[in-house]
Amino acid sequence: MDQIISDKVKDYMNEIKTECGNKDERLYTIFNKTFLDTLQNALKVDENNNVFVLTGDIPAMWQRDSSAQLRPYLLLAKSDEHIKDIITRVVKRQFFNMNLDPYANAFNMTANNQGHQTDKTDMSPWIWERKYELDSLCYPVQLAYLLYKNTGETAQFDDKFVSGIKKMLRVIQIEQHHENSDYTFERDCDVPTDTLKNDGKGTPVAYTGMSWSGFRPSDDACTYGYLIPSNMFAVVVLGYIQEIFSTILDDSEIVAKVKKLQEEINAGIQKYGIVEHNGKKQYAYEVDGKGNYLLMDDSNVPSLMSAPYIGYVDPDDAIYQNTRRFILSPDNPYFYIGEYWSGQGSPHTPKGNIWPIGMALVGLTQKTKEEKQNLLYLMANTTNGTNMIHESFNPNDPSDFTRPWFSWANMMFCELLLSYLGHEISL
Repeated sequence: MDQIISDKVKDYMNEIKTECGNKDERLYTIFNKTFLDTLQNALKVDENNNVFVLTGDIPAMWQRDSSAQLRPYLLLAKSDEHIKDIITRVVKRQFFNMNLDPYANAFNMTANNQGHQTDKTDMSPWIWERKYELDSLCYPVQLAYLLYKNTGETAQFDDKFVSGIKKMLRVIQIEQHHENSDYTFERDCDVPTDTLKNDGKGTPVAYTGMSWSGFRPSDDACTYGYLIPSNMFAVVVLGYIQEIFSTILDDSEIVAKVKKLQEEINAGIQKYGIVEHNGKKQYAYEVDGKGNYLLMDDSNVPSLMSAPYIGYVDPDDAIYQNTRRFILSPDNPYFYIGEYWSGQGSPHTPKGNIWPIGMALVGLTQKTKEEKQNLLYLMANTTNGTNMIHESFNPNDPSDFTRPWFSWANMMFCELLLSYLGHEISL
């Protein structure tokens, strides 16, 4: 990526540095390194002149991660045409990927056969991993829409976008009745969360109106197939699609189909996804429509904590607040308390480890500037001197962490710092 650190990028960095001032100089030091790192090291131009985004220390592009990695640059894209062009080309690559296979979550830059080619599913040389995750369909639409909302750009809404949307909608509809789906996934491994039970179909579910997801945003298998945070995200994104196809593009048939789908999924969340715990209503993490549900949360977005961040619910909503109190308490089996930190973790990483992404979400889902600052400093203290934000860390020993280069976590720190300074992305 030639000349990616333009004068406008430098001016923007100086603006943020000035706003941080001496008081928050340490926060700016981390911001400076992480904000520039993704631009300089994670972006690669592919054979179609689109932009492929490395997730970090794994040489593949995740549909989810790449959207989150680019999201903080939307603010800069308002004034920097080069950055806007980069995000547009990332969206185009995402829809190139979606057209290849809407069930895949991670892709290779070329048809190079890298990744998990021995998995028992319909693999191809383009695919790094084919774990079906509902959120991986939603994220590219979110980035495409937010690019338009924040900059006015519409070049991303091309023929491949339209064909990708049609494939996306077909998959979401099919997976409302997962028993009729051809999708299966099995991996020969010793990690139960890396494969699906029941001959690759996952645990049985009943119809709810919601759409099934084989895996969580952590890439771990769902216990029950209706993942509430991902269905929340789908409701929001289906609203974006209605707006796009009624104001920018013109397809009333798609709008009507999407509206019906959105209503069915949301009705399912409200009927099956809200449960009572300790005398109060809150959201479950997963349900199966057969009466079983899972009370927990995972730091990967979408999560229950992230419901206001993705635009599903107001942060003051009573059921969300009940859910939030549960998430940040020992009742959540993945809330951990250590000697120096406490916070959300994930079954994806060692037991007891806390996720900085989860810490950032706590700040991004409330309005108090002081609390945002507090969380930024807590995150800053987890870098172990690297000035990079890691996937997870031991709350008793920050030198014990996972993934030294995890671009998504870096950019969540950047987004929280920008929010703390009053720079908010238009949703």
